[in-house]
Amino acid sequence: MTSREIILGNLNHTNPPRPGLTFDGNRINDALFSFLPACSSYTPKRWKEGSKEFYDDEWGNIWMRMIDGSFKGEIHKPALTSWDDLDDLRLPDYAEPSCYEHMMETFSQSTDKFKLAGIGGWIFDNARYLRKMEVYFLDLAMYPDEIKRLNSMVAQVYEDKIRGAAKTGADGIVIGEDLGTQEGLLFSPAMFREFFKETYTRLMGIAHEHGMKVFMHSCGMNWELIDDLIDCGVDCFQFDQPALYDMPALADKFRASKVALWAPTDIQTVLPTGNRAFIECETHRMLDTFKGCLIGKNYPDLPGIGVDPEWDRWAYDIMAATDWK
Repeated sequence: MTSREIILGNLNHTNPPRPGLTFDGNRINDALFSFLPACSSYTPKRWKEGSKEFYDDEWGNIWMRMIDGSFKGEIHKPALTSWDDLDDLRLPDYAEPSCYEHMMETFSQSTDKFKLAGIGGWIFDNARYLRKMEVYFLDLAMYPDEIKRLNSMVAQVYEDKIRGAAKTGADGIVIGEDLGTQEGLLFSPAMFREFFKETYTRLMGIAHEHGMKVFMHSCGMNWELIDDLIDCGVDCFQFDQPALYDMPALADKFRASKVALWAPTDIQTVLPTGNRAFIECETHRMLDTFKGCLIGKNYPDLPGIGVDPEWDRWAYDIMAATDWK
């Protein structure tokens, strides 16, 4: 089977002979990735003030980071400080065909891999920064109509991205939307259904209409929303902390709905231990639990989670040697 067929076999639960694999560093990678750059109308700005560095993003937010600290930092000034300015909010323009030139070039090459288009964050991911996260949470209760309008404006940006990615020949899109903490959701399932579900469903439906699968990254404990997200159209969940869940229960749910898991060996409770026997055992457990609907991957920032590359290789070697026949 080709790499594309392996990925599709796991996504569609058609008894693939092995898990899909998307590992870097000259290891098996069944996917060809391309990520959208910032829109062409955006010119980045970055400056330093003492021990702090400031920079903007294409949405108009100003970020601040400590020069010796994290790479990303935190929102310093959101683009939308007052609802009175909503009419004048300028969002990135991804209707422009030039945004997709690099992706088109990447996906036009001859390949038997699954073509996966990274299109950025998603509705909550970007809308929360436009107001600043703690303010956005208050807005959900105090300004529901304004939040719905803002979400709709952000959704239009992603509709343009989805339609643009489809024209490049992508087999799937990757979105990123962190919805949970270690213990539960950032907001109630009722709020998700009121403010997000309809928009998710419409956008994911557009992706499906164009023959693309939807891969969704989301950190945290999202168990209470899994059924809703499947209803919306998620085909594959990218969880970096699969052991946070009751994995057999999660696998049962995925099999019932024919969706897949895309995950590394757990980056929080397994890989950082450096215990080879434990890492190998837990990797086998994940492979056995999600047999037939799993795409294994590496975590891209091993220093950030305190993991030696050798520990990551132990997990990879187990995945790469797996034969489900």
